Amino acid sequence: MVAQATLDTETEDYSFDDLSVVMGTYNEEEAIETVLSDIDRVTEGRAEVVCVDGSSDSTPEVAREMGARVIEQKPQGYGVAVREALLSADRPVVVTTDCDDTYPMERLPDFLELVNEGYDVVSGDRVSGGADAMPSLNEFGNRLFALTASVLMLRHVHDTTTGMRAYRREVIEETAWTENTGLSAELLIRPLMRGYDVTEVPIEYDERLGETKLDPFAGGAAIGKSVVKVPLQEWWRRLLS
Repeated sequence: MVAQATLDTETEDYSFDDLSVVMGTYNEEEAIETVLSDIDRVTEGRAEVVCVDGSSDSTPEVAREMGARVIEQKPQGYGVAVREALLSADRPVVVTTDCDDTYPMERLPDFLELVNEGYDVVSGDRVSGGADAMPSLNEFGNRLFALTASVLMLRHVHDTTTGMRAYRREVIEETAWTENTGLSAELLIRPLMRGYDVTEVPIEYDERLGETKLDPFAGGAAIGKSVVKVPLQEWWRRLLS
């Protein structure tokens, strides 16, 4: 677990009515109904759901039928879609997830509880529990990314590229997000190095529904670049401040 600073015990008590769940979607018609049904069930239909979509299949139609707010845009990559989804959310607590049914929506209450305890960012750690459902190449890459980020930040982290995190809205609004394929790493590294209260919690990780859209080599190289670049930018920012 990673945590910073002393938590403020006088924090507002948020409920599912204060929660937005956001995701970028691209040709996920096989999984999107399951994911949105899980969110609806776990949050009793009270959470806002925002999908930023560039699909050519029926994903946006299914999402709208399930009650999600769909923002359609030309496909420009993972980070562009997720950043738009984050900034479009209306509520004070924002949770990111993927639309392929790999992340446990049953843990949404736990993430919200940790935000209520005072954390600014709650990051789901897929790796510490073994990541049995994760392809071996992906697991090796994710462990390498976490090790590299830990060395560069001088802070131990377990999973830099998880797609499931909770944020207080002000963290999203106060930070300029620059990465695309590597946005998942940036979304952990910048808050951590800027002194926000960050914690990692182990989560289950399931096999995805549908085919992956990320090339493991090209995508891995882009993520690796972000894992190195973002900590160095943050150290430079500190030197200049």
